[in-house]
Amino acid sequence: MELNSIMASQLRSLQSTVQLSVLNKAMAVNATAATDLLESLPQQSAAHPYKGTALDMKA
Repeated sequence: MELNSIMASQLRSLQSTVQLSVLNKAMAVNATAATDLLESLPQQSAAHPYKGTALDMKA
């Protein structure tokens, strides 16, 4: 194999590795940000649609 060809192959491999590393880091940062956002939301419980209110029941 020619030296030029070997170096080109190694460069492609290195570029692929760097891209995967950057993608992995970005996903980890985004997951952390999403978790922080969810944890910062106020903890409100949804009101029950009819509990505690008067209902008119017709027989």
